[in-house]
Amino acid sequence: MANKVVYAVYEDPELLKDAARKLVTAGVKVRDVFSPFPVHGLDPIIGIKRTRLGIVSFMFGITGTSLALLGMWYFMIHDWPMDIGGKPSFHFYQNLPAFIPITFEFTVLCAAHGMAITYLIRNKTLPGMPPRNPDPRTTDDKFILEVRSEDNGDIDGVVGLLRGTSVYEINERQY
Repeated sequence: MANKVVYAVYEDPELLKDAARKLVTAGVKVRDVFSPFPVHGLDPIIGIKRTRLGIVSFMFGITGTSLALLGMWYFMIHDWPMDIGGKPSFHFYQNLPAFIPITFEFTVLCAAHGMAITYLIRNKTLPGMPPRNPDPRTTDDKFILEVRSEDNGDIDGVVGLLRGTSVYEINERQY
């Protein structure tokens, strides 16, 4: 038996959520949803877990803070101490208030860039990665539910359930 994938196309996000609810209550696992914008309330319906992107961002921020403080200590105290405005540069803790703005900015820089790169890698949307979008209309005005036969045994029964919803179009493909 060849593996099949079924794409159900919907015209409205509320119709998509209603169909997803109907499928999930019937025991069908929805693999993915493609939409032109985030559909609020869909994640708990199809069982998508909360993202850990905030934790990753915090870790990148802590790394940025550590690198900023280490770099400022090395450049301003250890390697090339300078007397700027009569301030002593012998100890790091004496100059720490002057380093706070730079530390904050470098923390935000590392957290933002790290989070963006992690997001692109996790979603496989970096330049050069092959697109996974099954229909270009999902970037404009259509919403697609993806159901795979490897997750659900009876794919013909799933298609029958989908026909019972207000589906715009159903496409079946083999992979």
